[in-house]
Amino acid sequence: MWRSALTVYQLLVVSQPLRAQTEVPVAAVAPQNCSLECLRQGRPECEYCRVSADDIKKTLGFNSLHISGGCIPWPCLELLGDEDPSICEHYVQAPNDVKIEFVHEPNPKYDTAVISWRPSHYGIAFLRGFRVYVQALGGTTVACQLLLFNRNVSLSASKAQTVYKSDPFPGLSLGSRYAVTVMALPVPEEWDKFYQGLYFSTRSCTEKNGLDQCKQDWYPRHVDVQQEGSNITVTFNLAPTNLGIREYYCQCNGNGKMKYTDIVPDSSRNQTHHSFQLSDLHEGTNYNCTIAAKQVDAVRKRFKIHVTGSQKADSSPSFAVVLALCLPAAAIFGVLLAALLCWRSKMHRKQVDVNPEILPLDEENKTQKEVVLWAGDTPTPPHLLICYSGHDGPAHVKAVMQLGAFVQQHMATKVCLDLWDSLGVAEEGRMAWYCRQIRESDFVLVICSPGLRQSRDPEVTRDDKLDLTPNACSSEAIIQLIGEELGRAKARGEDLSKYMAAVFKYSQETDIPTELRLASHYSLPRDLPLLFSHLHGVALHRPGAYLKINNITEEGFARVPTGAALQFAIQEAGMALSGKQRHVEDGQDCGRVHA
Repeated sequence: MWRSALTVYQLLVVSQPLRAQTEVPVAAVAPQNCSLECLRQGRPECEYCRVSADDIKKTLGFNSLHISGGCIPWPCLELLGDEDPSICEHYVQAPNDVKIEFVHEPNPKYDTAVISWRPSHYGIAFLRGFRVYVQALGGTTVACQLLLFNRNVSLSASKAQTVYKSDPFPGLSLGSRYAVTVMALPVPEEWDKFYQGLYFSTRSCTEKNGLDQCKQDWYPRHVDVQQEGSNITVTFNLAPTNLGIREYYCQCNGNGKMKYTDIVPDSSRNQTHHSFQLSDLHEGTNYNCTIAAKQVDAVRKRFKIHVTGSQKADSSPSFAVVLALCLPAAAIFGVLLAALLCWRSKMHRKQVDVNPEILPLDEENKTQKEVVLWAGDTPTPPHLLICYSGHDGPAHVKAVMQLGAFVQQHMATKVCLDLWDSLGVAEEGRMAWYCRQIRESDFVLVICSPGLRQSRDPEVTRDDKLDLTPNACSSEAIIQLIGEELGRAKARGEDLSKYMAAVFKYSQETDIPTELRLASHYSLPRDLPLLFSHLHGVALHRPGAYLKINNITEEGFARVPTGAALQFAIQEAGMALSGKQRHVEDGQDCGRVHA
């Protein structure tokens, strides 16, 4: 008896995989092309159909008004008939596993999406259909589809694994964000969780059409660098002729200096690749370079150049010749040096009686004669991301905003600030937004303040929670992220000029976190010229001359409206911070008295 039972059990176990292998996956169900009248009559050929607004008007006699894209939901009984009211009185939970699938769209400027989902098994026997909405984020464009089952259809629990699809949603703009909502019908008013929402982005022009068909997204994908002696040759692929890109540029930053090169290829010689040479690069220096089309907001290709020392041929065979040439030259140099020293001693004796008050004035006049004006015609301004902490209250945040406005208007720099891109921060999330901006920006400036230092001090507690801005809680994580990037760049021997730290005059150097000690430090507004020199890689002084940039000196920046607003905002923030510190000190004194 036991042997028979064991044999039956083994047969059952062996047969289970065989049954599993014979199961065929259920195909997705797409809407049929049928009418509302067919659904209301319960014909078997109309099982799952899309109902249009024109069909509703024709069958029921009322118009959808085309408000919000004609997506106003109609009562369940009006659509399926009121012969059996019970079919619309039960609750059906929201669908599951909502997915987006992009299908072929012949128009290169738009995309087409199909929505798919699985119904919930809660109340599936009373499911009458679905309503699908697609809306552009930040806009008013709405598209919807009404999908209904036959009035005689009652789904079983096994249908909860069936995938249902919508008809295609055409005309979606490339590179845009959309929200899709799939609603289960019917929807009694006293229930919730009756819909499922999802955010999605359409494909970019490159993903849909390919990089060679998108002018805004095109960039040189293949860059080759070769060095022969002191000559650096860069070869890159040109844009297709159909994009109409005729000019390019290359910008290299290294050792605090910037090298900018305009590139105009001759398409008659080669239409696929172009080579150009970089000069005046210092040996032993690492350069971070970018190359791109000379277009507004062009995508840039980054590459690195390490300039090695030029190899010299062995000079041992010609040592005798070199020695023979150097000895007479050394003798001539000695004679000239002796004559120069003798002449300088005579001139010094003649100038002993010169009035000392006149000499500095004469030197100043000579210096003023050699002033170099900065043209300020950089075709692609550097991108600067400004990070800050909201722990110091709205006055400090206002000073940061005024600094960003001043730098963008008078320092030829494109400033990125989270307060100026609230929609982007809300869509991506604050940390994701900052990570992308740190990766894409040319420079990152961290405004350090007492609140930033105190937020990172575990022994300091804060009671002024009302002054916190939305970025106050994320500033610590952002500083840690920048500190890690600095540490990795230092370990790899890369250029650290991308990251900077600055304090306003009401803050101190001790407010700069330890993670940012490797970065360059500035005190604003005193070091505005140095900040400009850092951003553009230009030297402010050279022998016999200095670079003059209007409206960015400590004495002259307040002469322009944005500079005056920055000065006033810094003064307000300083007074607010000092008042807050006095309030804290008074509270501590009162605590000691009570103790």
